[in-house]
Amino acid sequence: MDYFIVFVTTVTGLYFHWWLYVRIKRWMDRDLALSLAGQDQARRDYMLERLDEARRQGVKRRDLPRWLERAAADYPAS
Repeated sequence: MDYFIVFVTTVTGLYFHWWLYVRIKRWMDRDLALSLAGQDQARRDYMLERLDEARRQGVKRRDLPRWLERAAADYPAS
């Protein structure tokens, strides 16, 4: 029974750390997209859509900042 308790708590702890790591990465990506958008709400929505598009396309994390910067530059000026 002791081994079972140790196993369950270890697996639970590892899962929690993995989940937290994934959440922090998502928050960082979202924060990057919003920082490139500025205060304009339409531009913020546009950048969040581009972030979703980057995820669907499978853009690697190391390439994401450049990809988002290009997307911000392509935003139609009003």
